[in-house]
Amino acid sequence: MPVPGAGEEIYEALTRWEKIAHAPHRFGGTEFRVGRREVGHVHGDSLVDIPFPLPVRNELVEDGVAEPHHVLPKSGWVSVYLRNPGDVARAIQLLRRSYEMALAWQAPKRQTA
Repeated sequence: MPVPGAGEEIYEALTRWEKIAHAPHRFGGTEFRVGRREVGHVHGDSLVDIPFPLPVRNELVEDGVAEPHHVLPKSGWVSVYLRNPGDVARAIQLLRRSYEMALAWQAPKRQTA
């Protein structure tokens, strides 16, 4: 069962973060980006998909924090099914982790002398 209002709660949380842009996702729902890098996307009140490097994805799946992506299970993407309010909070935490990785990726690299 989806969590009523979960998509809106996630939208409200993420749109408060600096440098976050949002737009309709090509497969439905809303996607969130930092520059050209996608942080994740929400499919209504029932599902969130989030990209990570494969080692991070493996850690999240092994720890039971997320599931392999529902369509691309061997990719770096994870899925979080929104079945209760705790899932919504966990999805926001994972989206925050992806967001912070996107910000770090976007930051200019310092040159060492």
